[in-house]
Amino acid sequence: MEIHEKYLRRCIELAKNGLGTTYPNPLVGSIIVYNNKIIGEGWHKKAGEPHAEVNAVNSVKDKSLLEKATIYVSLEPCSHFGKTPPCCDLIIQNKIPNVVIGTVDPNEKVAGKGIKKLIEAGIKVTVGVLENECNELNQRFFTFHNKKRPYIILKWAESKDSFIAPNTALRNEKKPVWITNPYSRQLVHKWRSEEQAILVGTQTVIDDNPKLDVRDWTGNHPVRVILDQNNRIPKTNHIFDNQTKTIIICGKTTETGSKNTIFESIDFEQNIASQITKLLYKHQIQSVIIEGGSQILQTFIDANLWDEARVFIGNSVLGDGVKAPIMTQKQFKKHWIDQDELIISRNHD
Repeated sequence: MEIHEKYLRRCIELAKNGLGTTYPNPLVGSIIVYNNKIIGEGWHKKAGEPHAEVNAVNSVKDKSLLEKATIYVSLEPCSHFGKTPPCCDLIIQNKIPNVVIGTVDPNEKVAGKGIKKLIEAGIKVTVGVLENECNELNQRFFTFHNKKRPYIILKWAESKDSFIAPNTALRNEKKPVWITNPYSRQLVHKWRSEEQAILVGTQTVIDDNPKLDVRDWTGNHPVRVILDQNNRIPKTNHIFDNQTKTIIICGKTTETGSKNTIFESIDFEQNIASQITKLLYKHQIQSVIIEGGSQILQTFIDANLWDEARVFIGNSVLGDGVKAPIMTQKQFKKHWIDQDELIISRNHD
């Protein structure tokens, strides 16, 4: 079993290369081993393109070795036709005799059917190697399919005296007041490239006119999700530039939207956080990073609808302003980004 774990760890390493580019598909890595030597490896790079198993098989130079090899894959091979053919069929066609799988796919289109098909074809199948690690790898995908909502990351930066924004007078000077250093800000853009959507409230957009993109990193821009209960945001703001898919969540709206800008309504008198997560699920969004302001962050904290919180504590003192959200830290880890403290909490409720 130890040798299986060694090779599954390599699958997980490979799979992580696809973070931010495989939505709505999961992260998957695969390697092929013959005589204790890796002869092929691959990962899923983008939805619609070949899956990890296909890339691994294609990378094997001597295909005759496949009939005596073992294929390792971090997630159960698919058994259905989507944008690409089933990976189970590929394994069977190449007569690979042994398959070692990290964890079962929660997607009802797969969910054990791939394993069943391989066993029925006479293949020796081992399941559940590094299962927890493989589940963690695809926490976004698993949350979406098991809880019918996106994986929710809360993110904010606060000063040493627990403010996330300066007072109105300072904001009106139109000069940016940075709480964190440039390295922390660049890290946030990297995070944006890894998640499928980004959510902010009305005041954040009015005060900062943000683009909510990944200009300080390389990768896909997230879907922009904006709360605007009373349609207060001017149409001249960056969020209406149609450069990226944008969902505006209002109380009531007569707007018809456009190709890249969609208007949705919710009842702001009811549970806002729950309604937002259902709406994002409807739009097939598997993960969202909520960047503010304080009110929307607190709304999700109070509803206990979050999976991870990433909080920067900058090396600055504001003295006054908008108070940071209040939360009871669960499991957490501390990191340092230069002089900024980064606390990452996990919610396992």
